[in-house]
Amino acid sequence: MHSLKPIRVFLEVVAQDSFIGAARSLRMTPASITRIVAQLEEDLGQQLLTRTTRQISLTGAGALVAARYRPVLEDFDRVTQEITSATHPDRGRLSLNAPLSFGMRLLPGLIDSFRLAYPQIQVDVQLTDTLVDIIDESCDLAIRISGPPTDKSTIWRRICMVPRAIVAGPALFDRISVPQNPDELDPNHCLSYGTGKPETWKMFRIGTARTFRAGTEIVSNNGELLLALAAAGNGMVNLPRFLVQDAINKKKVVEVLPDWDLSPLNLMLYYPPYDALPPLIATFSDFFEAYIRDFETFDFGADTGL
Repeated sequence: MHSLKPIRVFLEVVAQDSFIGAARSLRMTPASITRIVAQLEEDLGQQLLTRTTRQISLTGAGALVAARYRPVLEDFDRVTQEITSATHPDRGRLSLNAPLSFGMRLLPGLIDSFRLAYPQIQVDVQLTDTLVDIIDESCDLAIRISGPPTDKSTIWRRICMVPRAIVAGPALFDRISVPQNPDELDPNHCLSYGTGKPETWKMFRIGTARTFRAGTEIVSNNGELLLALAAAGNGMVNLPRFLVQDAINKKKVVEVLPDWDLSPLNLMLYYPPYDALPPLIATFSDFFEAYIRDFETFDFGADTGL
C-alpha cells in the first residue's frame, strides 16, 4: 500500500500539470509533493519530469511510467473498492444511477439521511432518464420507474407501485372539449413519454378496460419537460402522480379522466447479476426501501409491495 503512494502522487502531478495543483488535490503540502516525486526519481534512477518556472513536462521515462502505472493503479483502486463493498456494510463508495425527475425530487433528502446514518459510505450519483447498461457502466445499482422488467441478465427488486395521472393545462381546454371518457381522447392532443414512438396508455374502470396510443406531435424521455409543455397548453400527458401532484394542487394543470385508473409503474432497484448482494449495496437497498415506505410527501400509492 505504501509503495503505491509515490506513484499516486506522481500521476496526480501529471494529471494536474502542477505540483501545487497535486498538493491541493491530495491535501498535502507542495514541499512534500516535490520530495516524494524526487525520491521516486531516485528510486527508479530516471528523471520523470522536467521543471521550469512556468510548467512541468514529462520526460520519455516519465511518459512510460505514467502510461504503465496508471492502469495498474486504476485496477488496484477498483479491486480495493470491490473488496470493501463485498465485506463492509457501512463503509466504502456506492455508485448509483437514477431518473432525473425522481432524483431531483427525492434523492437530496434521501442521501442526506443516508449519509447521517452511514457517514463512512461515499455516494456517487448519476442522473439520467436513459436505462443504463448497469454492467458496462460499472454501476452498483440503479433506481428506475418503469413497467415490468424484461431483462433476464440483471437482478430486480420492486419497492412499490407508482400511480399515474393524465393532466393538462387549463389553456388546452379553451381550444378543445374536456374528454369525458377514453374514446374521446385525440392522439394529436396527447404527448408521449419515450423516444420517438407513441406511448400506450392503459385505463381501467369497474371491469372496463381501454388501450389508447398517444400521439407523436411531441415526444420526450423527460417527465419535467412534458409536464411543463402540458401546463402551457400543448396537450395531455400521462405521468407519475408524484411528479404532477404539486402542479395539480397549484392549479397549473388539471386532472383528466380522474375516474379512470391508469396502469401503474414500478419503482425498482436493479443490480448487476450478483450471486448475492454485497453488504454495502444491501445496506443502501434496505435504507431506500424503508425511506420510501415512510416518505409521505410523494404519492406512491397504497400498495407498497412490501
